[in-house]
Amino acid sequence: MTAPLLSVNDLKVHFEIGRRGLFGGARHVLKAVDGVSFDLRPGETLGLVGESGCGKSTLGRAILRLLPLQSGRTVWLGRDLARLAPREMREMRREMQIIFQDPLASLNPRMTAGEIIAEPLVTFRPELKRAEVKQRVQAMMAKVGLLPNQINRYPHEFSGGQCQRIGIARAIINEPRLIVCDEPVSALDVSIQAQIINLLMDLQAEMGLSLIFISHNLAVVRHISHRVMVLYLGKVMEIADRDSLYANPLHPYTQALNSAVPVPDPDIERAKPRVVLKGDLPSPLNPPSGCPFRTRCPRATQVCAECMPALERAGADHMVACHHAAMPDRP
Repeated sequence: MTAPLLSVNDLKVHFEIGRRGLFGGARHVLKAVDGVSFDLRPGETLGLVGESGCGKSTLGRAILRLLPLQSGRTVWLGRDLARLAPREMREMRREMQIIFQDPLASLNPRMTAGEIIAEPLVTFRPELKRAEVKQRVQAMMAKVGLLPNQINRYPHEFSGGQCQRIGIARAIINEPRLIVCDEPVSALDVSIQAQIINLLMDLQAEMGLSLIFISHNLAVVRHISHRVMVLYLGKVMEIADRDSLYANPLHPYTQALNSAVPVPDPDIERAKPRVVLKGDLPSPLNPPSGCPFRTRCPRATQVCAECMPALERAGADHMVACHHAAMPDRP
């Protein structure tokens, strides 16, 4: 088996929110990411799914060291990123880039499209001459579906989909090996979403990119991902290859998410069983004891309140954290 490009081991990201009481006291600690582990292989797309507030975006940014870690390790090609000096990490960022959720807000309104796309080249390739930078920028614009003669336009002169293409061009112009896609299509129309997803898949095939694709839309994740990891209140509920997860989800939370994905055939859509979750997502400042999903889980028992289930193997590439999952070796 190919060695992983990225290994994340027991990653935790906690935030201190404040202190209780007028005169201090115990502090509020928000456990945004609480013990996440996974490997990412070269050329693979790992989808991260879950409701808003489950820690998807925090995990993606922590991997890139855009947020401080409470504990855990992020190993990139055998090098622990937490141990790198700031200068070493700066050089490493050439290999790892991010595409943000809001395409327009992620672009500097005072810079032209050409200046935005060229910024990574200016940062990491200062030896390039201005004419060569312009040539590379125009070639990249053509690759992502923009017209090279739009190089001097400003972000407000582009549509949302075009702004996201600028963000993609900026992310890949230095030919990185990993891109974290932080809900890159959630702010776009459905027809534009399909164009951006297909563009990312084409670029991945052409450039050998590895992607971490964050989304709450399971239909989009199913289309682009090779494997899918389900998060809930900062913990991994289930991780599996795409086909296994959608054909046979073992965790009740994954089953509920999967049942909400619309099917184009109206007869199948009406006939399919639905899993409706009761209640709201608990506050991450005061999560339930044991399994964080137990307050909304139809299978919850006393053991679920007493201890968090371990992430157990349920197949060759399928793991689930549930005391009552329908595991192959269980009744």
